[in-house]
Amino acid sequence: MTVITPLSADELNQLTADFDSDPVNRMAMNAVTSAGIDKVARNYDRARLLQRRFSTVVDNGEATHQDRSGRCWLFSSLNVARFVAKKNMNLKEFEFSQNYAMYYDKLERINYFMGDMADLIRGGEPVDSRLFQHMLADVMGDGGQWTMALNVYKKYGAVPKDLYPETESSKNTGEMNTQLRRLLHTAVAHMVDDPSRIDDIVRRTVEAGHRMLTIHLGEPPKRFHWEWTDADGVFHRDGEVTPQEFWNKYVGSADLESYVCLVDDPRHEHAKGRKIGIEHLGNVAGGDPTEYLNVPVRFMKDCVRDILVEQGIPVWFGADCHPMMDRTDGAWATDLFEYDKVYRVDFDMTKEQRVRFGDSAMNHAMAFVGVDVEDDGKTTRRWRVENSWGTKIADKGYFTMGDDWFDQYVFEVAVPKAMLPDEYLKALDEPATMLPAWDPMGALA
Repeated sequence: MTVITPLSADELNQLTADFDSDPVNRMAMNAVTSAGIDKVARNYDRARLLQRRFSTVVDNGEATHQDRSGRCWLFSSLNVARFVAKKNMNLKEFEFSQNYAMYYDKLERINYFMGDMADLIRGGEPVDSRLFQHMLADVMGDGGQWTMALNVYKKYGAVPKDLYPETESSKNTGEMNTQLRRLLHTAVAHMVDDPSRIDDIVRRTVEAGHRMLTIHLGEPPKRFHWEWTDADGVFHRDGEVTPQEFWNKYVGSADLESYVCLVDDPRHEHAKGRKIGIEHLGNVAGGDPTEYLNVPVRFMKDCVRDILVEQGIPVWFGADCHPMMDRTDGAWATDLFEYDKVYRVDFDMTKEQRVRFGDSAMNHAMAFVGVDVEDDGKTTRRWRVENSWGTKIADKGYFTMGDDWFDQYVFEVAVPKAMLPDEYLKALDEPATMLPAWDPMGALA
């Protein structure tokens, strides 16, 4: 039995006396209790010197807003796609329906989860195992990955936002997700109680999930008439199209389906130049598996820089967005806040340690839309980021990232397969090293 030493009254009194004896502690307390830690710790010099000027900028129009939902991976992937669509249709502004993508992601995820749990139950997986409990706890969130998004677009296409707009539940997904989660938990309980009924329970649960999603999000269009007036005032009419035809016609030229996800897993036991995957992570049954090629962060930077400078298209990425973030001004830099000086505590973990000890993982997806490069054409200084938190913060929704922050907190980017050298292309043909469902590299944006 573990014995934990109690905190004694004498020890508490000594801690209080030590705190009170140092006037710097009281000054910090007075400041933080009045203004909050971020205003006190904000590095004034770093903040003012992090300029919003870039040698290359990709204009993607007005920033989008995911509201009270975790759909950043859908917003950011569709922000890449909308850039292509706007160019192909000669439109200044355009937005895809994120609600449409979420509808089919959740419907497919219900089917994926039920099939996965059915296999575990038939295989005798204990209900109280770490895997079983992780699957129950992690179900029906909003997060996802680039590959999962492309699985949805390849199967279901996409539609303009005005033809399948936001609903109360798409903008604020909490209650809908709670009800869907309860549906799936109930179904799993019934499958465990009576394995002979598993197939029937799966079928009925998918039917119920479809009904609930349609009630919350509306019925998605199967076909629609598309017409638009372009930036030059010219009217166009496509006639009736399916969402798949719309996606293929206006986004297909970018070949986003062939993109590869590069990841920086900093743990030394996971070799660079090798594929890794996450067990039980996916959404569309029969779709592409969620796998990454583990590469040095410098290679990721080089790819993103070259895409922005040479191809002029946004780049999807996933990061741990919270550390050292000024949300109001829209800035990230590793020294943007001096928490260590306020608290007089050393926060000195490496990126590897932060991942290993649960302090950092990917939790948000965005798109790179600009970079500032030194005159040597290679050295990157800072990055322009299209977020999906609306236009009332940052530079009308666009953030600035210091190059040092990229090293420490960016985990994943999606790039064209054709950019990879031969050694990495060969690695893509090798089987992935599969990591358990709860591994931090399986964190969803």
